[in-house]
Amino acid sequence: MTIATAIDRIAELLGDRLVTSDAIREQHGQNETYYPVTPPDAVAFPETTEDVSAILKICNAEGCPVVPYGAASSLEGQHLCISGGICLDMMRMNAVLQVNAEDLNVVVQPGITRIRLNEELRATGLFFPVDPGADASIGGMAATRASGTTAVRYGTMRENVLALEAVMADGTIIRSGSQARKSSTGYDLTHLLVGSEGTLGVITELTLRLQGIPEAIKSATCRFPSVEDAVNCVILTIQSGLPMARIELVDEMMVRGFNVYSGAGLPEEPHLFLEFHGTPAGVEEQSATFEDIAADFGAKGWETADTTEARNALWAMRHKSHYASAALGASGHIWPTDVCVPISRLAEAVLQAQRDAQRLALTSTIVGHVGDGNFHAGLSVDPNDPDEMARAEEFTSALAETALRLGGTVSGEHGIGLGKQKFMMTEHGPALAYMRSVKAGFDPNNILNPGKMLPAGNQGG
Repeated sequence: MTIATAIDRIAELLGDRLVTSDAIREQHGQNETYYPVTPPDAVAFPETTEDVSAILKICNAEGCPVVPYGAASSLEGQHLCISGGICLDMMRMNAVLQVNAEDLNVVVQPGITRIRLNEELRATGLFFPVDPGADASIGGMAATRASGTTAVRYGTMRENVLALEAVMADGTIIRSGSQARKSSTGYDLTHLLVGSEGTLGVITELTLRLQGIPEAIKSATCRFPSVEDAVNCVILTIQSGLPMARIELVDEMMVRGFNVYSGAGLPEEPHLFLEFHGTPAGVEEQSATFEDIAADFGAKGWETADTTEARNALWAMRHKSHYASAALGASGHIWPTDVCVPISRLAEAVLQAQRDAQRLALTSTIVGHVGDGNFHAGLSVDPNDPDEMARAEEFTSALAETALRLGGTVSGEHGIGLGKQKFMMTEHGPALAYMRSVKAGFDPNNILNPGKMLPAGNQGG
């Protein structure tokens, strides 16, 4: 049983949809962060669920690793074939299969991206709200349990996937969930697979919850004397029950990145980027209430974005924060990390992160979906500088420890992949042994994205 034999057998099945050229392998071994290029042995391009099933049957029989691949926008190396094997590029499976407007749901294949999905939905008056920034594939978003700027109002992928079809390690095709809004039947395999990072099965179809496009939308920005003032404003806003659609923090270093990368011309002070959804009257009331709250924390420079073009420009700048952070460093590489804490401990966590970056002499931006306690740090690093990389690793470990100490989690959005395995035992304790049992039950030959999610060794069982 070998990878080479699996490649030969899959080539017979797929023909020219199984590619072993250096250029394609190299392309599929790249990532958005600091991990080295890790080419797979071959790249397969399935077009149907049956293709995926046949590929997995071969790989399971031959002991060949299989790693699902979407838009490759994940930040913890989830899509890298660190054990070689087959990269399963799902981007040709990109159809909208069914729009059920009356039931507020849509059935899609995993390769469709979130932007294209919303373009397809525009005529229905509905939209899919999960917005991680990158134009990620829907399958990848489900596999990593993505969230984003709108999660404070609409939830994460966990709340927005109603049902799915998946192919198990042995090639068996299963369906879980339904178009019904709730169920009390059996184990919840849908939400076990959502967030499993391709380690338990390959998602081949998803039924997603949709929302009506708001009658009125208003975006705005304001700035604060300090990060603490901005974060405390967020805390009071959420505790007051104000229905924010988006409420994003950018610290002064992130603003500097926007100015360097996008020519934003913003004062280099902490800002909040905001959005309100609802009726015209409701949006104006929400906006006025927020202004009153923000005034108590020294907010100034209130600017609104009322047109579609102005809103799109504002959020495009926010969504390019990864590249704006990279613009602050000489190497252009970013070590990204994120944590999520209870909203009442958010200011403490953000301020500790800033102090740790200063202590370790690191250039770090902070940006976050702070309405739900989640924020990101982007460290400018040179992968060829061992001392800087060591300091970056110390920072990420300290940030994880801070999050856990404050009752939070080591990742609210990026996931585990390669980068955060070392924190799994600390966060989950004995529960990690049960996670290993689930993995062994779903994938006894360990062919599905091996080396990800769960740390090596016998920690936790």
